[in-house]
Amino acid sequence: MDASTDYLARMDADGDGRVSLAEYQDWLSYAFTRMDANGDGVLTPDELPGGRGRPVSLADHRRTVAERFGRQDGNRDGFLDTRELLAPPQ
Repeated sequence: MDASTDYLARMDADGDGRVSLAEYQDWLSYAFTRMDANGDGVLTPDELPGGRGRPVSLADHRRTVAERFGRQDGNRDGFLDTRELLAPPQ
């Protein structure tokens, strides 16, 4: 297994060989969850790196991640394959 296949496999929770939007959002939300010290679904300035910035909700974060997913889904099939996952967003 090469590094690119391994990267996809770690995101691919259901093992179907491709990454769905939900899998992508879940994978890219792990840092948000770890930073959300009080577990309220909002990163407040004291939870953000540097201790400043505007609050960010988990819903906002997942929406931003969904937009990135849409730019990476080159063939618009609703999934990312290895090539799409490793390519820069369009």
